[in-house]
Amino acid sequence: MAGALLLAGCGGKKTQVKVPPPPPLPQSSPNTEPATAPTAIEPAPEKNDQEEQIAVPADAKVLFEETGLASWYGAPYHNRRGSNGEVYNMHAMTAAHRTLPLGSIVRVMNPKTGHAAIVRITDRGPFIEGRILDLSLAAAKAVDVYLPGVAKVKIEVLETPAPLATGGRWAVQIGSFANEKSAKELADQLQRRYRTANVLKFGSPVGDWWVRVRVLNDDRDRAQALARETETSEGSVFLVRLD
Repeated sequence: MAGALLLAGCGGKKTQVKVPPPPPLPQSSPNTEPATAPTAIEPAPEKNDQEEQIAVPADAKVLFEETGLASWYGAPYHNRRGSNGEVYNMHAMTAAHRTLPLGSIVRVMNPKTGHAAIVRITDRGPFIEGRILDLSLAAAKAVDVYLPGVAKVKIEVLETPAPLATGGRWAVQIGSFANEKSAKELADQLQRRYRTANVLKFGSPVGDWWVRVRVLNDDRDRAQALARETETSEGSVFLVRLD
């Protein structure tokens, strides 16, 4: 992989307040668009606070810490499948993170208000530059992110189902694009440039478009190299863990 790919002809929004959901893993051949309107799923039942308590051993050690901006997402993503295959329930104590293993248990703290909550990582995101976590509606209310929309938080990873530093399946996600044509142009160019990669474009429920590149063997080093070499005139380039 060499050189930077610069798309000068992609117009549209660059900074957005909405957070598109991560797509399901691609099941089809490269450059094949998945369905933009998932099959209807029976609504997930709302759960009360007692049901949403996540048990964590009292002596659990902090495996990783991170501080940054958190946002939240609800409808229109409610009752759609998240990256872990579960139906997203905005009333459950969950969150999206780009690189923590799915199923990780995380303590989220708002240093301004002192409120904290335990959440489970079930989804991928946020795909907006400068943000580290996307909370469910319930979690956002618990740590005072709901009303401001975006707030500074500290996260402490308490449990992970897989190692943080090694392994995993990795990809690069690029966007968002204001229209399908821009996403397709980038996807086509990347597919020609990286012949062993699987390049997928997809639309989000809120109408914008994304490109995801799965490198050979979902290798982390290959994905990181591709992310460094790729530039767009709209949106951003994100390294994302698939598992």
